Amino acid sequence: MAERAETDLLRLLTGALAEGGRGRPVLLLVEGAAGTGKSRLLSRLLSALPVPARTGVDEIRDDGIRDDRGRYDRGRYDRGRGGWGPGDRGRGVGGRGHGVRADEVPGDGNQGDGNQGDELRADGTPGKEASAAGAIRGADGAERPGRGPLLLAVEDVHRAGPADTAALGALLADPPGRFACVLTYRPEELPEPGLVLGPGTDFPAGLAVVRHTLGPLGPAAVAERAAAALGLDECPPGLAAALHRASGGNAQTVADLLDALAPRPAGPQALPGTGERPAPGPDSRQDPPGHDARHVPHGHGERRPAPGPEDVEAVGPPPRLTALTLRRAAAVPERYRAVVHAAAVLDHPASARDLAAVAGLDGRAGRDAVVAALRAAALQELPDGRYGFAVPLAAAAVRGAVPGPVREALHERAAALLARRQPVPWERLAGHRRACGDRKGWLHAVERAAQEHADRGDVENAVGLLESALATGPVPPHARSRLALMLARSAVMGLGSQPTRKVLEHILDDPRLARAVRGEIRLDLGLLLCNQLGRAPEGQAELERAVDDLAGHPVPLARAMSALAMPYWPGPPLTDNIAWMDRALAVATESGDPVVQTAAAANQVSVLLNTGDPGAWPLIERLPRDSDVVGCRQQAARGLCNAADAAVWLGRYAETRSLLEEGVALAARSGAAYAERTGRGTLLVLDWATGSWDGLADRARALVREAQGMPNIASDALTVLGLLALARGEWADIHEYLTGPGALGVDRSPVPLSAATSGALIRLALARDETGPAAAEAADAWRRLRAKGVWAWGAELAPWAVEATARAGSVPAAREMTAEFAAGLEGRDAPSADAALLWTRGVLAEHTGDPEAAVRHYEAASAAYAALPRPYHELLTAAAGARRALAAGREDAVTVLADCADRFDALGAAWDAARTRAELREHRPAEERRAPGRPGYGDVLSPREAEVAELAGAGMTNRDIAAALHLSPRTVEQHVARALRKTGAHSRQQLPAVLHTGPVAR
Repeated sequence: MAERAETDLLRLLTGALAEGGRGRPVLLLVEGAAGTGKSRLLSRLLSALPVPARTGVDEIRDDGIRDDRGRYDRGRYDRGRGGWGPGDRGRGVGGRGHGVRADEVPGDGNQGDGNQGDELRADGTPGKEASAAGAIRGADGAERPGRGPLLLAVEDVHRAGPADTAALGALLADPPGRFACVLTYRPEELPEPGLVLGPGTDFPAGLAVVRHTLGPLGPAAVAERAAAALGLDECPPGLAAALHRASGGNAQTVADLLDALAPRPAGPQALPGTGERPAPGPDSRQDPPGHDARHVPHGHGERRPAPGPEDVEAVGPPPRLTALTLRRAAAVPERYRAVVHAAAVLDHPASARDLAAVAGLDGRAGRDAVVAALRAAALQELPDGRYGFAVPLAAAAVRGAVPGPVREALHERAAALLARRQPVPWERLAGHRRACGDRKGWLHAVERAAQEHADRGDVENAVGLLESALATGPVPPHARSRLALMLARSAVMGLGSQPTRKVLEHILDDPRLARAVRGEIRLDLGLLLCNQLGRAPEGQAELERAVDDLAGHPVPLARAMSALAMPYWPGPPLTDNIAWMDRALAVATESGDPVVQTAAAANQVSVLLNTGDPGAWPLIERLPRDSDVVGCRQQAARGLCNAADAAVWLGRYAETRSLLEEGVALAARSGAAYAERTGRGTLLVLDWATGSWDGLADRARALVREAQGMPNIASDALTVLGLLALARGEWADIHEYLTGPGALGVDRSPVPLSAATSGALIRLALARDETGPAAAEAADAWRRLRAKGVWAWGAELAPWAVEATARAGSVPAAREMTAEFAAGLEGRDAPSADAALLWTRGVLAEHTGDPEAAVRHYEAASAAYAALPRPYHELLTAAAGARRALAAGREDAVTVLADCADRFDALGAAWDAARTRAELREHRPAEERRAPGRPGYGDVLSPREAEVAELAGAGMTNRDIAAALHLSPRTVEQHVARALRKTGAHSRQQLPAVLHTGPVAR
């Protein structure tokens, strides 16, 4: 098989057609299974070639080829129109309906390679076919003078009858000069396998023959097409994987599935598969970059979820695939057709012997049946001597057409076959046993399969298998308890889901459940609610009930107590968490169980490190990373990732990165999927804090997309997106990120995230001169922080809370807050909070009439942040100190402010850069100001216009820009209008692109 890039194919064809060229005549054979995109490839090739194509066998018959300007113009490919000539929208071997169609669009699979084409004509005679070459050259065999190049394109040659193949064979046996021919065909449907033109296929030595084989799309290509068809910036990985798995990468099947999945918005919409959407109007606002890509607009501002993997399964086999598959199956002689049904029931590549066994065919009959199915293209030969369906959904199409009793018998034979394998494929066996009505055997296989998954650390597959079994039943009570415990234990190490929660809650409603079993299920349900599902109050309540149910069972009891010790969640004060930790350690020691001891040790690290206790660091080194027990490694991975999360809020950034690298790698190896995802969230916070902002928003949005239904996993990413939006001036997006439907909110979020969120909301309100709401949010946030008692988590809140409180006129309260924050940090190892305390003292000094002290504190805070490093906060505090210094008459502070503005720009903090430059202009020496009567900036943006335009392009409203730059809304409106006129931008959304290319005065 020879595969060439399209550019190589174009070069080959162009060389054959070139005037005076040395290229030989070329035959390009484009082969590929149904739906692989042959017509789309041909369309692209013909559009790029300099010669109009003749399309169809009848182009070379009836002497039509001799007339270069007459009757056959209707069948030429028109590059200007993007399709075929006016008389024929597509010509195949018989000249009717098999060529590339003008209405095909990139991304829609292979519409022209479909199954509903007209039947082929066979109206030629051998005499006419033999004269085709002579018709081209003329009666004397010499090429006619002045004749141009000949490009012939014929589709679906596998459908050709003897007359058509004879005509093609005659032309190719003696091709003219400057000649290129492209033939497309499905190799699986050739009447004679491997012989494109039948038994007489032969190519002369003077003809260059090249085969280009089209195979299935890879996962990345499927994801790209899905994103385009659904109007998404990026296809969620789960959806892309489901599409690729169901379609086998077949381009047409992918396109048909996407047509079924795509939302139908009101008004103008994209053509199926193109991904092209109507351009927004000049006043419209694009979806903000942080919008969850799982949601797409569908009319009048409403939003509905974009499809997920479960939706792909629900669609089933598309009608086009079903028709093709069943038509091919029907072409298999009835006595052999059972082998196609067997392949559909096995739904897995199988040997000829296994297919025959499941079909109930013996010996030679089984082999003959497989051969017959292959010749009819009902089955395909797959790698490793196996047979089945190249498009997995085709199996479902066949199964749906098999009568129920026949299908049950096939499943029974499949189950017997698999039960004899070593090792037994328990998950596949479970499916067959259930399908044939063997309930007892099904439950046994489900349990064995789930245990195997769990032992390998593949908790997601274990959860899916158990969840399905318990949700769809019926399952006897004794088996329900056993399977529910397996599900609960697996779910807490995986990503969890609302369906898992519902299954477990339903089982807990069973009054026949033993108390200890009920306690264990409550324990894992509580962990699932707290962690994966972000419902901490409900989860903590379940954990407390579990403690009561588990009395006398030290292993699960220690786990429940250890979970209640975690201080991360709102609710009980730190003193309660510490008391639970002490009890958990004692019970874990009593249990003697290494997994529960590791779990308790991991939580002890979290409790100590989150509070800034230096004693946590030696304990981290004792976590059993190399244990032979999978459960111990999973708990160690969780402990490392949790320690990294604690370290990032403390400001221990080097340690955070080291813990993350080790913890995430261990989590991936041991199957601790939840720990791995939380580690990725911590990395986003780390990159935010340390100024690694390039691509940060994209990484955060990717994690949000992956965390569907798991708000706690998404919470780090949403917080980072909100903080970035604030710094960049994308204020319209902030509330969606921080308090929107996908966010946990300040009352339900983990305490450090809640404090960071409140800090951002306070700062936004202050920037808008909304002092009252800012002070109210500060008071609420401070109460939450005080209730928990972990003051290291106040680093992101304290400066803004004190600022809002003082601005609201409550200076005594601001002083009290500062003192409380300082007292809470005594003896704690929390460098980020220590820097924030210096900042907070600077704010208080500024509002109590001590500007010199304010400058000292701001400068000290800036130096402390630089040492961490936290560049954004370093600049915020340096700029604050420079402002105070300028107010006190220190003109040297202008240099500091100018440097801060440049570094804000480099970091990507557009709002802070614009605000700082606005303040700089207020303090420029008089001789640097534009003199009265000096000509204006003309068509060049003034510095002020550029600042306003940058913030407008980021999404800020005129009112927000006015508040940020201390201008009137009317002045901002005028600056925006001038910026649009000078740059030629048609809307505010276009301003960011043109600002980086247009001239700006400095």
